[in-house]
Amino acid sequence: MNNCIYLDVGNSNTKWKFQETYFELPTRKFELEKLPMASKIWLSNVSDEFTYKKKSNIIQVESLATYKSLKNSYKKPNLLGSDRWLAMIACYEMCDKNSFFAIDIGSAVTIDVVDSLGNHQGGLIFPGLHKIRQTFNFAENDIENIQTLGNSTQDAWSIGTLSLLVNLLNLKINELKIKFPDANIYISGGGFKEIRKFIQFSYDYHKNLVLDGLELYVNNMG
Repeated sequence: MNNCIYLDVGNSNTKWKFQETYFELPTRKFELEKLPMASKIWLSNVSDEFTYKKKSNIIQVESLATYKSLKNSYKKPNLLGSDRWLAMIACYEMCDKNSFFAIDIGSAVTIDVVDSLGNHQGGLIFPGLHKIRQTFNFAENDIENIQTLGNSTQDAWSIGTLSLLVNLLNLKINELKIKFPDANIYISGGGFKEIRKFIQFSYDYHKNLVLDGLELYVNNMG
Protein backbone atom coordinates (compact mmCIF):
# COMPACT_ATOMS: atom_id res chain seq x y z
CA MET A 1 0.00 0.00 0.00
CA ASN A 2 1.20 3.50 -0.84
CA ASN A 3 2.72 5.00 2.32
CA CYS A 4 3.03 8.52 0.90
CA ILE A 5 0.96 11.52 1.94
CA TYR A 6 -0.17 13.92 -0.77
CA LEU A 7 -0.69 17.34 0.81
CA ASP A 8 -2.37 20.41 -0.69
CA VAL A 9 -2.07 23.53 1.49
CA GLY A 10 -4.27 26.37 0.30
CA ASN A 11 -5.02 29.81 1.67
CA SER A 12 -8.33 28.69 3.21
CA ASN A 13 -8.27 24.90 3.42
CA THR A 14 -5.70 22.14 3.56
CA LYS A 15 -6.42 18.74 2.03
CA TRP A 16 -4.42 15.55 2.07
CA LYS A 17 -4.68 12.02 0.80
CA PHE A 18 -3.29 9.02 2.65
CA GLN A 19 -3.89 5.37 1.81
CA GLU A 20 -6.69 6.20 -0.65
CA THR A 21 -8.58 8.38 1.84
CA TYR A 22 -9.07 12.15 1.56
CA PHE A 23 -8.98 14.54 4.52
CA GLU A 24 -9.58 18.27 4.92
CA LEU A 25 -9.17 21.00 7.54
CA PRO A 26 -9.12 24.81 7.55
CA THR A 27 -5.47 25.79 7.01
CA ARG A 28 -5.44 27.77 10.27
CA LYS A 29 -6.22 24.53 12.18
CA PHE A 30 -3.89 22.24 10.26
CA GLU A 31 -0.77 20.92 12.01
CA LEU A 32 1.82 19.07 9.96
CA GLU A 33 3.06 17.24 13.05
CA LYS A 34 -0.30 15.50 13.47
CA LEU A 35 -0.15 13.73 10.13
CA PRO A 36 0.42 9.96 10.31
CA MET A 37 3.87 8.54 9.77
CA ALA A 38 4.69 8.35 6.08
CA SER A 39 7.68 7.46 3.94
CA LYS A 40 7.29 10.76 2.03
CA ILE A 41 5.10 13.82 2.15
CA TRP A 42 4.58 15.39 -1.27
CA LEU A 43 3.57 18.99 -0.70
CA SER A 44 1.88 21.64 -2.79
CA ASN A 45 1.81 24.88 -0.81
CA VAL A 46 0.34 28.21 -1.96
CA SER A 47 -0.39 29.62 1.50
CA ASP A 48 1.65 32.54 2.80
CA GLU A 49 0.73 31.52 6.36
CA PHE A 50 1.99 27.94 6.26
CA THR A 51 5.60 27.24 7.23
CA TYR A 52 7.35 24.01 8.11
CA LYS A 53 10.72 22.71 9.18
CA LYS A 54 12.50 21.11 6.28
CA LYS A 55 12.77 17.38 6.63
CA SER A 56 14.16 14.76 4.29
CA ASN A 57 10.76 13.14 3.74
CA ILE A 58 8.96 16.41 2.80
CA ILE A 59 9.21 17.25 -0.88
CA GLN A 60 7.61 20.50 -2.01
CA VAL A 61 6.66 20.39 -5.66
CA GLU A 62 6.92 23.25 -8.13
CA SER A 63 5.39 23.77 -11.53
CA LEU A 64 7.51 22.40 -14.37
CA ALA A 65 7.87 23.38 -18.01
CA THR A 66 6.17 20.18 -19.17
CA TYR A 67 4.21 17.15 -18.01
CA LYS A 68 4.01 14.62 -20.84
CA SER A 69 2.61 16.77 -23.70
CA LEU A 70 1.18 19.41 -21.34
CA LYS A 71 3.25 22.59 -21.70
CA ASN A 72 3.40 25.42 -19.18
CA SER A 73 3.04 28.86 -20.83
CA TYR A 74 5.01 30.76 -18.16
CA LYS A 75 8.50 31.90 -19.16
CA LYS A 76 9.61 30.91 -15.66
CA PRO A 77 7.52 27.76 -15.10
CA ASN A 78 8.02 27.62 -11.34
CA LEU A 79 6.24 30.99 -10.96
CA LEU A 80 2.94 29.36 -11.92
CA GLY A 81 1.19 28.36 -8.70
CA SER A 82 1.65 24.66 -8.05
CA ASP A 83 -2.07 24.28 -7.33
CA ARG A 84 -2.94 25.53 -10.82
CA TRP A 85 -0.32 23.29 -12.45
CA LEU A 86 -1.45 20.20 -10.56
CA ALA A 87 -5.10 20.87 -11.33
CA MET A 88 -4.16 21.10 -15.01
CA ILE A 89 -2.35 17.77 -14.77
CA ALA A 90 -5.47 16.12 -13.33
CA CYS A 91 -7.64 17.63 -16.08
CA TYR A 92 -5.12 16.69 -18.77
CA GLU A 93 -5.30 13.04 -17.73
CA MET A 94 -9.12 13.08 -17.83
CA CYS A 95 -9.79 15.02 -21.02
CA ASP A 96 -8.60 12.50 -23.64
CA LYS A 97 -6.62 15.08 -25.63
CA ASN A 98 -9.45 17.62 -25.80
CA SER A 99 -8.93 21.25 -24.92
CA PHE A 100 -10.01 22.08 -21.37
CA PHE A 101 -10.57 24.81 -18.82
CA ALA A 102 -9.41 24.17 -15.24
CA ILE A 103 -11.35 26.35 -12.80
CA ASP A 104 -10.68 26.60 -9.08
CA ILE A 105 -13.14 28.55 -6.95
CA GLY A 106 -11.61 29.36 -3.59
CA SER A 107 -10.02 32.37 -1.88
CA ALA A 108 -9.15 33.30 -5.43
CA VAL A 109 -10.86 32.13 -8.61
CA THR A 110 -8.45 30.82 -11.22
CA ILE A 111 -9.14 29.81 -14.80
CA ASP A 112 -6.50 28.05 -16.88
CA VAL A 113 -6.97 27.21 -20.55
CA VAL A 114 -5.23 24.36 -22.37
CA ASP A 115 -5.69 23.56 -26.06
CA SER A 116 -6.08 20.12 -27.61
CA LEU A 117 -2.31 19.82 -28.14
CA GLY A 118 -1.61 20.35 -24.45
CA ASN A 119 -0.43 23.94 -24.80
CA HIS A 120 -1.31 26.06 -21.79
CA GLN A 121 -2.73 29.27 -23.21
CA GLY A 122 -2.53 31.18 -19.94
CA GLY A 123 -5.03 31.97 -17.24
CA LEU A 124 -7.00 34.44 -15.18
CA ILE A 125 -7.06 35.14 -11.44
CA PHE A 126 -9.61 37.23 -9.58
CA PRO A 127 -10.80 37.41 -5.96
CA GLY A 128 -13.16 34.78 -4.61
CA LEU A 129 -16.47 35.66 -2.99
CA HIS A 130 -15.17 35.92 0.58
CA LYS A 131 -12.22 38.08 -0.48
CA ILE A 132 -14.58 40.42 -2.29
CA ARG A 133 -16.86 40.62 0.75
CA GLN A 134 -13.94 41.42 3.07
CA THR A 135 -13.60 44.81 1.37
CA PHE A 136 -16.48 46.16 3.51
CA ASN A 137 -17.75 45.08 6.90
CA PHE A 138 -21.34 44.35 5.87
CA ALA A 139 -23.36 41.37 7.08
CA GLU A 140 -24.33 38.72 4.52
CA ASN A 141 -27.49 36.76 3.77
CA ASP A 142 -28.04 33.55 1.85
CA ILE A 143 -29.25 34.43 -1.64
CA GLU A 144 -31.59 32.34 -3.77
CA ASN A 145 -31.98 34.73 -6.70
CA ILE A 146 -29.45 37.22 -8.03
CA GLN A 147 -31.92 38.61 -10.59
CA THR A 148 -33.41 40.93 -8.01
CA LEU A 149 -32.64 43.98 -5.87
CA GLY A 150 -31.97 44.00 -2.14
CA ASN A 151 -34.34 45.67 0.31
CA SER A 152 -31.79 45.72 3.13
CA THR A 153 -28.08 46.50 3.27
CA GLN A 154 -27.35 42.82 3.91
CA ASP A 155 -29.37 41.69 0.88
CA ALA A 156 -28.02 44.45 -1.38
CA TRP A 157 -24.43 43.57 -0.45
CA SER A 158 -24.97 39.81 -0.71
CA ILE A 159 -26.72 40.02 -4.09
CA GLY A 160 -24.25 42.57 -5.46
CA THR A 161 -21.09 40.68 -4.52
CA LEU A 162 -22.47 37.32 -5.62
CA SER A 163 -23.60 38.82 -8.94
CA LEU A 164 -20.16 40.35 -9.45
CA LEU A 165 -18.43 36.99 -9.15
CA VAL A 166 -21.00 34.85 -10.95
CA ASN A 167 -21.50 37.21 -13.88
CA LEU A 168 -17.75 37.60 -14.39
CA LEU A 169 -17.20 33.84 -14.35
CA ASN A 170 -20.08 33.14 -16.75
CA LEU A 171 -18.96 35.96 -19.05
CA LYS A 172 -15.32 34.83 -19.26
CA ILE A 173 -16.20 31.17 -19.83
CA ASN A 174 -18.65 32.05 -22.58
CA GLU A 175 -15.97 34.21 -24.20
CA LEU A 176 -13.40 31.40 -23.99
CA LYS A 177 -15.86 28.86 -25.42
CA ILE A 178 -16.04 30.88 -28.65
CA LYS A 179 -12.39 30.06 -29.26
CA PHE A 180 -12.47 26.60 -27.67
CA PRO A 181 -16.02 25.33 -28.33
CA ASP A 182 -15.21 21.69 -27.57
CA ALA A 183 -13.32 22.34 -24.33
CA ASN A 184 -14.05 20.18 -21.32
CA ILE A 185 -14.67 22.32 -18.26
CA TYR A 186 -13.54 21.10 -14.84
CA ILE A 187 -14.34 22.89 -11.59
CA SER A 188 -12.85 22.42 -8.12
CA GLY A 189 -12.59 24.48 -4.95
CA GLY A 190 -14.41 25.07 -1.69
CA GLY A 191 -16.26 28.13 -2.97
CA PHE A 192 -18.09 26.13 -5.63
CA LYS A 193 -21.08 25.27 -3.43
CA GLU A 194 -21.94 28.96 -2.95
CA ILE A 195 -22.27 29.69 -6.65
CA ARG A 196 -23.10 26.38 -8.32
CA LYS A 197 -26.80 27.09 -8.93
CA PHE A 198 -25.89 30.28 -10.78
CA ILE A 199 -23.37 28.74 -13.20
CA GLN A 200 -24.59 28.92 -16.79
CA PHE A 201 -22.30 26.46 -18.54
CA SER A 202 -21.78 22.70 -18.49
CA TYR A 203 -18.95 21.38 -16.31
CA ASP A 204 -17.61 18.44 -14.33
CA TYR A 205 -17.00 19.00 -10.63
CA HIS A 206 -14.05 17.29 -8.92
CA LYS A 207 -13.50 18.10 -5.26
CA ASN A 208 -9.83 17.13 -5.14
CA LEU A 209 -8.34 18.16 -8.49
CA VAL A 210 -5.10 19.44 -6.95
CA LEU A 211 -4.53 16.34 -4.82
CA ASP A 212 -5.30 14.02 -7.73
CA GLY A 213 -2.93 16.03 -9.92
CA LEU A 214 -0.27 15.85 -7.22
CA GLU A 215 -0.49 12.08 -7.08
CA LEU A 216 -0.27 11.88 -10.88
CA TYR A 217 2.71 14.26 -10.83
CA VAL A 218 4.53 12.08 -8.31
CA ASN A 219 3.77 8.83 -10.11
CA ASN A 220 4.95 10.17 -13.47
CA MET A 221 7.61 12.77 -12.59
CA GLY A 222 8.63 12.20 -8.96
